Amino acid sequence: MPIADDTTTTNAPVRPRRGVTLPEPVTVARFWKNRAHDAIVVELSTFENRNVVDVRTNVMSHGRLVPTPKGISLAVLRAAGSGKSGHSRAETGEGTGVAAG
Repeated sequence: MPIADDTTTTNAPVRPRRGVTLPEPVTVARFWKNRAHDAIVVELSTFENRNVVDVRTNVMSHGRLVPTPKGISLAVLRAAGSGKSGHSRAETGEGTGVAAG
């Protein structure tokens, strides 16, 4: 039987998505790409009930940064500080090779 003809359905319940959705995009970082005032902008936003991180090239147009199609959006499955311990490795410096002092 070809895969396209498989019409079986599952009785598994559809689980609603847990977690926080963002009401508006949050800019994490913005820095210049070159001297022509092209910029790289990193934003966190929500798209179709999924949190995504968007790294995109923006160009200057009429004095404002305008996003271009050049970039990538990645789904954020789990936040860095969402572990059971209550703090992330980045906050403690673990694994960075820097001695606490």
